[in-house]
Amino acid sequence: MAGVLEQLIWPRLKGSKMEPKAVFGIGLNRKAQELETAKEILQEVFATSPAEVDEMIRLRLEDRGLL
Repeated sequence: MAGVLEQLIWPRLKGSKMEPKAVFGIGLNRKAQELETAKEILQEVFATSPAEVDEMIRLRLEDRGLL
């Protein structure tokens, strides 16, 4: 099955800078997992709730002008 998918995708990617994993969203899933892991670490380090961690992140993004 993987060989068939590579044959379908490779010609499209050959001329571009995209990686095959980006086509299937694997890179996005990895980033989401990293974010969740970081949130869990913040909860443990600061002994806070998930809502408080989300608020900390939101405030940090606002300070940087990203929200």
